[in-house]
Amino acid sequence: MTDVFAGLRARIAQEKAVHRIGRIREIGAGVIVLSGLSTGVGLGDRVMISMRGLDVGGEVLRLSPDGLVVLPDGPIEGARIGDKVRLIGRAEIAPDLSWVGRVIDPFGQPLDGRPLFSGQLPYALRRAPPPAAKRRLLGDRLETGLSAFNTLLPLVKGQRLGLFAGSGVGKSSLLGQFARGVAADIVVIALVGERGREVREFTDHILGAEGMARSVVVAATSDQSPLTRRRCLWSAMAIAEYFRDLGLHVLLLADSVTRFAEAHREIALAAGEEGSLRGFPPSTSQTIMGLAERAGPGREETDCGDITAIFTVLVAGSDMDEPVADILRGVLDGHVVLDREIAERGRFPAIDLLRSVSRSLPKAASEPENALISNARKLLGAWSRAELMVQSGLYAKGSDPLIDAAIKVWPDLDGFLGRTGQGRIADDFAVLKAFLAPAETAVPPP
Repeated sequence: MTDVFAGLRARIAQEKAVHRIGRIREIGAGVIVLSGLSTGVGLGDRVMISMRGLDVGGEVLRLSPDGLVVLPDGPIEGARIGDKVRLIGRAEIAPDLSWVGRVIDPFGQPLDGRPLFSGQLPYALRRAPPPAAKRRLLGDRLETGLSAFNTLLPLVKGQRLGLFAGSGVGKSSLLGQFARGVAADIVVIALVGERGREVREFTDHILGAEGMARSVVVAATSDQSPLTRRRCLWSAMAIAEYFRDLGLHVLLLADSVTRFAEAHREIALAAGEEGSLRGFPPSTSQTIMGLAERAGPGREETDCGDITAIFTVLVAGSDMDEPVADILRGVLDGHVVLDREIAERGRFPAIDLLRSVSRSLPKAASEPENALISNARKLLGAWSRAELMVQSGLYAKGSDPLIDAAIKVWPDLDGFLGRTGQGRIADDFAVLKAFLAPAETAVPPP
């Protein structure tokens, strides 16, 4: 029988009868210094600043015997020396099953105008991943609803995949297709630093009713503070961990790690770190890698589920060596590159297969399937090398059997990469095999 008062009891349990109070001692450029809270406070703890009837949250950035340095969540115009500051405690969120189908902010508050109760078990925003030696191996291949990911770039349970794209090449649409099509129990979506109008557009049109029915969307818009934007992805990860601990298979869609890293950079510079690599502080690497490691397979000896994660990275000018892309690519189980030229000629998803890889291969596919994948890559590689010659009329038919075969199958193969919702994995492999049949004798054995 459902306990209708469980959420109310959880909310009451989170309320404190006694609060520790400090005072503003100094107001600096974007930060404030507190007195009266020097002991019993941890780095990263939350505080609430009271200014003329207006409450603004903040996070502890530095600790010293003389006081605390706090970065506020919002504007502090009107703050005065001596204003009260209340200690909230460690940064955490308490997810609940009733959150499915809802749009919330990084603090667990509803954004869709309806009441929302917290769960009974708080989750810290920054948690350690499951022990490396006790995690399960990657699981079975997943149906995705996208032919390219059903075959050439397989996605398996517990895999962490990077989606690298510039702006305007169909990244959000592809995330929506994953949310609707990937075989998962729950989908958790983090929209970090999105334009305000795009949150509603994503939930109503890209996700749609089908996608929202099994999703929790955590959104922080671009006008919000760097603390809120960074917290958005941590909150989404904690929510995914909650559902994973219930034994469910969770699909986490994080859009984007770049804006998460930029928010962290603002906070770290305010805390006194120095920018090193293109302005990003040294702590950026550990912050990104620590986040990515929390996703993946669950513990082997428990009944917990898995988190299959897709992290997007904004790469300006397709620069795959920029700091965030370089850090994330090294810790993930594969990366997919979306190419602007492919998008401009109208093929979506605009996957550049030759620059993309799924590290679930070759284990995720059978020997005949791996042979098909290898042949498709060889043919696409041959077309890529010869495309300019073919289009300019400089290639003479018969000069190279592999190029001749690539010319013959390229239109079908290119169209196959854009197929969506056409069939299951076995059906897609059958179609791929049929497309490659005219080139079988021309492709050299591996």
